[in-house]
Amino acid sequence: MSLLRGRVALVTGSSRGIGAAIATRFAEEGARVAVNGRDEAAIRAVCGEIRAAGGDAIAVPADVTRFDDIERMRRAVEEHSGPVDIVVANAGGSPVRPGPIEDLSEDEWRASIDANLTATFLTIKSFLPGMKERGRGNIITVSSAAARRPNPRSPIAYASAKAGIELLTQDVAAQAGPSGVRVNCIAPETILTERNEAMIPTGMRDSLIESHPIRRLGTPDDVAQAALFLASDNASWISGVILDVAGGAVLV
Repeated sequence: MSLLRGRVALVTGSSRGIGAAIATRFAEEGARVAVNGRDEAAIRAVCGEIRAAGGDAIAVPADVTRFDDIERMRRAVEEHSGPVDIVVANAGGSPVRPGPIEDLSEDEWRASIDANLTATFLTIKSFLPGMKERGRGNIITVSSAAARRPNPRSPIAYASAKAGIELLTQDVAAQAGPSGVRVNCIAPETILTERNEAMIPTGMRDSLIESHPIRRLGTPDDVAQAALFLASDNASWISGVILDVAGGAVLV
């Protein structure tokens, strides 16, 4: 398997869940992978699993809401593996539960925006200039079905941040395309990560399954396979798209 042979890929937020699945899949396809997160033990564990399977991985801890941290991470990857060809800006999440907007504090709003939209912006800001100089590169951002349709169950700050990521992706795709850089976005629906496996009760899981035309919930590898396609030369004339990985539950 060699769709990404010779490429250097960074996946932010890859200590577990979707990010770890993407990093693992990329390594299986021949990429030299940088695994990122704030939990050093967790990212080193992912690297260990990749290496045990014959892949090439480096652990690069960093807080991607801090530009200095990202720049330090970029330099570390370049010194170890060379210039980064593929960036997956996956880090994010919702620190706030769903609820009425009037109950949302300013600090909670800012925390959601920083963890998702700001982290994606800063990651692109760090890696895009080198890609443009080299005349090639591939950036994949990660949104959510929460940004694709209004739903009272969605945390509003999280949904707003993810919607911002989608427009950011398309704006950067328009700016960077003439320099040979492709930029696309993946928008997953409910994914059975380890955390969701533990948090979603059986009854709720059955209800969620019924809301998907394809009658199952997604897996981290479903998202990883979509990321692999966008990262590969099979998608060489695709840029600026929002790819719903949603089992048919998002039809726009």
